[in-house]
Amino acid sequence: MNERQSQAALEVASLGKEYDEIIALDDVTFSIPRAELVALVGHNGAGKSTLMGITAGLIEPTSGTVHVAGHPAGSLEARGALAYAGDTPILYDDLSVWEHLEYVAALHGVDDWESPSRALLESFDLLDRADDLPSRFSRGMRQKAALAVVLVRPAAVLLVDEPFVGLDVRAQDALAEVLVGRARTGSTMIVATHQPSFLAHVDRCVMLRDGHVSHNGPPSDAVLDALRREE
Repeated sequence: MNERQSQAALEVASLGKEYDEIIALDDVTFSIPRAELVALVGHNGAGKSTLMGITAGLIEPTSGTVHVAGHPAGSLEARGALAYAGDTPILYDDLSVWEHLEYVAALHGVDDWESPSRALLESFDLLDRADDLPSRFSRGMRQKAALAVVLVRPAAVLLVDEPFVGLDVRAQDALAEVLVGRARTGSTMIVATHQPSFLAHVDRCVMLRDGHVSHNGPPSDAVLDALRREE
C-alpha cells in the first residue's frame, strides 16, 4: 500500500457497483485524510448509501477497492477501526438505552464509558429516559438513542447515514455539536446528509451525482444550492 493510503482515513479507488442493469457507483475515486468532518451529499439515488454500505463491509463492490484506516473494507481490521450508524436505527427490544451503551462499551473494551454516555444522553435530551426500552420510543428518539450507542465506542472512522432525519431543530443542533466535537478528538466523521446547514461545520464535502464524484473539497455555493433545491 502506498504512503497516501497509509495516511488516509478512507481511500476509495475506481469503485463500481452494479445491481443487475442499474449502475449505483461508477469509477468512484477519492481520499479523505484523518480527523476530518466530511459531508457526503447528493440526491436520492446518487449512490451515498451504497458507498457507505461498501465502506462498512456490508455490500460487495463490483469493482475497485475501499480501504479504511489502511485496511481493506470488510476485513477484521477495518471493522475494528470503523463504526457505522445506518439510516434505520437498529436496537435490541429487551435492552434499555443505558444497557445498550454498557454492552457496546464492553464489546469494545471501553472502561470509562459512563461519563461520556451521560454526556451523550444529556446532549440528546435522553438522560431521563436512560432506563427505558427504545422499542417504545418515537422514530426521532430511537434515532438519537442509536447514535449515542454508536458514538460511545472508539473508532478511527465513523459513518453516519442521514442522522438528522426525524430530529427536531434542537436535536439537530445538538447532534452537529457532538459530531464536530468527535472530529476534533481525532476521529474522521463521514456524514451522509441532505441538511444544508450542516455544511457550515464540515472540513470537506464529497458530492455524488448519478454514481460519480462531482465535488470533493470545501463546501461550495454550487453544492449548497444543489442541496437547497432538494429540500
